[in-house]
Amino acid sequence: MPRRIDNNFNAEPTIKDISQIYDVLTDEEKEKVLNNHSVKHFKKNDVIYQEGEIPDSLLCLGSGKVKVYKVGFGGRDQIVRMANPTSFIGYRAFFAEGPHVASAVVIEPCTIFYIPKAIVYELLESNHQFSLNIIRSLAQELGFSRYRTVTLTQKHIRGRLAESLLVLKDIYGFEDDGITLNVYLSREDLANFSNMTTSNAIRTLSTFVNEKVITVDGRIIRILDQETLEKISKLG
Repeated sequence: MPRRIDNNFNAEPTIKDISQIYDVLTDEEKEKVLNNHSVKHFKKNDVIYQEGEIPDSLLCLGSGKVKVYKVGFGGRDQIVRMANPTSFIGYRAFFAEGPHVASAVVIEPCTIFYIPKAIVYELLESNHQFSLNIIRSLAQELGFSRYRTVTLTQKHIRGRLAESLLVLKDIYGFEDDGITLNVYLSREDLANFSNMTTSNAIRTLSTFVNEKVITVDGRIIRILDQETLEKISKLG
């Protein structure tokens, strides 16, 4: 699994932080990647790629937070993935050699490393562990996507929102106090991640607050009773 990088630490990330790539390369392969990759920095709300574009590089998230979303019927966004360092983004389309079926937007300033297609394919042919890490990452994302497809369509609103909060906790963790989610989403984004309207997300958050399961201060959410939140998610 991608390891979590502390975004409060000021050191500039490098391609060496993408352990599922760099740690399995030979010295010669490392040199090739170091000399041929590029780095881009994005601000909040910047678009990294849009649905329909065809990628020509493998994108690795070095720092920051990214949402991947698809515009559904009626123009409402559905967030299908929240990405964290040091994961890949947009790589299904890259390996399928087809267009992106979703768009990626920055929710916290980020650094992304671009490894050209020719280099990636050369590594796939020469380094079995690199290939295995790519397959493992794809398989993990596929499994999570299938799980979310079922839960977001079969759980009730309370169960969906509780699950989304727990998923965000698993992806981004807590701040140093051990209860504050280390990600700050708008109510609309939280709703779009939970397959519900914004008004339903607001009402359900208020219910959780009244039940003393969480506290909410603007976009800051603190989980006070994780056990109860897990029960709500499980009951659906």
